[in-house]
Amino acid sequence: MKRIFQLLLIISVTTLNLSAQNTIKNDSITQLNEVIVVDTLTAKNAIGIIPSQTIGADTFSNYSPVDFISSINQISGLYALSGALNTNRITIRGVGSRTLYGTDKLRLYYNNIPITNGTGSSTIEAFDLENLTSIEVIKGPKGTGFGTNLGGAIILNTKQTSNQPTKFTNNTTVGSYGLFKNSLGFTHSQDNFYMTFQYGHMEIDGYRENNRFERDGFLLNTIFKLSEKSEVGLLINHIDYSAQIASSISQEDFDEDPTQAAFTWKSSKGYEDNNYSLIGLSHTYYANSNLKNTTSLFYTYLDHYEPAPFNILDEYTTGYGFRTLFSGNIAVSQNTLSYTFGGELYKDEYSWGTFNNLYQENNGNGSLQGERLSQNKEFRNQLNGFATASYSFTDKLTAQLGLNINKTQYDYRDIFNTGESNTSANRDFNTLFLPSLDVNYAITPTNQLYANISRGFSNPSLEETLTPDGIINPDILQETGTNYELGIVHKSKDEKLKLEVAAYIMPIKNLLVANRVGDNQYIGRNAGKTKHQGIDLDLNYRIDLNEKINISPFISYTYSNHKFVDFTDDEASEDYSGNDLTGAPKNKLNSGIQTNFGNGLFINITHQFIDEIPLTDANSLYSDSFSLLNIKLGYKNNISDRIRMGLDFGINNITDTKYAQSVLINATGFGGNAPRYFYPGNNINYYGGVKLNYTL
Repeated sequence: MKRIFQLLLIISVTTLNLSAQNTIKNDSITQLNEVIVVDTLTAKNAIGIIPSQTIGADTFSNYSPVDFISSINQISGLYALSGALNTNRITIRGVGSRTLYGTDKLRLYYNNIPITNGTGSSTIEAFDLENLTSIEVIKGPKGTGFGTNLGGAIILNTKQTSNQPTKFTNNTTVGSYGLFKNSLGFTHSQDNFYMTFQYGHMEIDGYRENNRFERDGFLLNTIFKLSEKSEVGLLINHIDYSAQIASSISQEDFDEDPTQAAFTWKSSKGYEDNNYSLIGLSHTYYANSNLKNTTSLFYTYLDHYEPAPFNILDEYTTGYGFRTLFSGNIAVSQNTLSYTFGGELYKDEYSWGTFNNLYQENNGNGSLQGERLSQNKEFRNQLNGFATASYSFTDKLTAQLGLNINKTQYDYRDIFNTGESNTSANRDFNTLFLPSLDVNYAITPTNQLYANISRGFSNPSLEETLTPDGIINPDILQETGTNYELGIVHKSKDEKLKLEVAAYIMPIKNLLVANRVGDNQYIGRNAGKTKHQGIDLDLNYRIDLNEKINISPFISYTYSNHKFVDFTDDEASEDYSGNDLTGAPKNKLNSGIQTNFGNGLFINITHQFIDEIPLTDANSLYSDSFSLLNIKLGYKNNISDRIRMGLDFGINNITDTKYAQSVLINATGFGGNAPRYFYPGNNINYYGGVKLNYTL
């Protein structure tokens, strides 16, 4: 790790020299790059002085409006794996890399409303990229007011453009694999009222067998200004999607034909059907120039039905809660102390049951529901209290102290079994006190040095709390860890060059490990310790070639050296201490060039490199590294005073690389079948779109 900090120091000195020498000519750059624009103009939600990273419209414009995952993969330190549009797993600094399915160990927010369920699982595929104006990522447990999860937090922000004229928009995209996506929007604002409504439909057959995806959804976002001091907001988001499941395949099948689905999933015509709704009501009150409060009430509902080869899962989850945040300033010794405090309560009720799948008796027609196998409920409560205080000791030195208090409870009820076979139980985790300390020092007006020490946690999933007999495990513990981070942010004097570098170490203990005990049955245990360490680097630059043409190169690089510190697999009688952490690539690089010709024409070229990934805890098998090259070009201009039109065309995976876009770690073969590690990525594919804006 010493080398990491030496590299950070070298980069810091280099940027200081660049700033001092002012080697960049004033006429070589004409405007800010995308990240700077978003950082400057989009209000961040991260509380206080903690560093976070935000992407917005310019990053989204590099990719297809279907490609949510590529957009967020442009953020250093974050790696999103995508087995399909409905099968995504987001990891931040290696946290969550050992999760087998889905995203956990981080907290997801939608306009500051928590949308992560009671066990810490998040489904980013339930949201439409075209409904968002920015995505903010807090890496690690630094976000005192956003859950202090070990992975961090992701905050999705919807379009809020007040003081804009009434406008209709329609964006239609078609492409390979039968892609059709249409998004229709309406925006209206006046002195005391703002409203936006978005309706979207998407369908695609997919690259692989049994891979069709179809989604409909709408978003309503309104703000009513009641007075100069008070405003009320209403948010309604609904998504209805169905997706066939191709699942993972073995190395042999991947090499032979990556378009094939797993045999049993194809035979059963496995799929999932989801209805997801979110309703949020918020009130903001400006007591005075030094005190503000925002309070939100919210309700979520998810209805999920999934016929899989081994059984049919029928589940629904209802969640509700509130979040309140006070922020203000107090004059102390001729300086200002800024503070925040508040709380967040999330409660949900998870009901699920399983049934036999009689697809083998259904004459090739796919899944057929048989007799009930189980019926369960779980009530989950999570309470977060938080507070921060930041104070500028000098013009250059600012420090912030924060504290998050977390209390989590699970109440599991077995409704199917009666008598002695009933496995109902409670799990009441200890109250966690999670402090953080941030220090920010302005070396020069263009160079900021920051340091962070923060403590975080991760809750076990439902499966990890149960024994093989379906009984709550009273000994399972939450993962806990401490993040140590040092970083520098450099902006040139004209704010046209930006460099961010961060180095971190985060030891985690009580590592949660999911052991597979059946075709789709897992149990959890605390199995040891890991050390997450690495470097995140983001460099953005903008060059003016002449009065009209400018180019914006960017680099986002992640170096990850995550290790098992103390990890013994009792079942295999193997000690994996010192091995690379499973599921995390050591190197990840995203780069590209955005070129604007000044007449509405643009060309964006992006590249991604993903290093090999350890697939087993023994490090006996790795996925192949791969590189992807994409291009997108477009044109936008005014047809009239009221109508604006945009055209774009893109090619993904220009080199037609064969690669695994997601992997399943520690896969086990059952019934003599080979382990299924790989989710193949798409081959070369195309898309094109037409966007119309009509302003009244």
